[in-house]
Amino acid sequence: MDWNDISSISDKILGLLPQQDPFRFLDKIIEIDESHCVGQYTFKKDEYFYKGHFPGNPVTPGVILTETMAQVGVCSLSIYLLLKEGKLGTQNITTLFTEAQTEFIKPVLPGETVTIKAEKLFWRRNKLKCKTQLYLSNGDLAAEAELSGMGVIR
Repeated sequence: MDWNDISSISDKILGLLPQQDPFRFLDKIIEIDESHCVGQYTFKKDEYFYKGHFPGNPVTPGVILTETMAQVGVCSLSIYLLLKEGKLGTQNITTLFTEAQTEFIKPVLPGETVTIKAEKLFWRRNKLKCKTQLYLSNGDLAAEAELSGMGVIR
């Protein structure tokens, strides 16, 4: 793998994410290295959860925003680190979400493209803790969290 080709890395990680349609909230990875990951997702206006949250005035649920941040920070960055360590070629590992402390600041509406920035705080024995921020397309911070996950052999 060419570790300098972000498009190739993004495609590889997206293919290895355990979350897939309709529960993948990551369209592309813009930046990634051993210490951080930046990704983007556009919340389509017809996402399944908008029908009930809230009818006539849809807002992206906080649990979905937390999941979005986790898919960039915990899952994608873990996959990258495991690939760099050569662990994904020999074992089938899934990253599971283990902990979250999240603050919601602004609503995320249907059609919004968000940018998620994740910074590695801790990585040891397949356990990752990240500080994440989710930004609206206008640059406003909409949510931030400290999230943890752990890679487990399937």
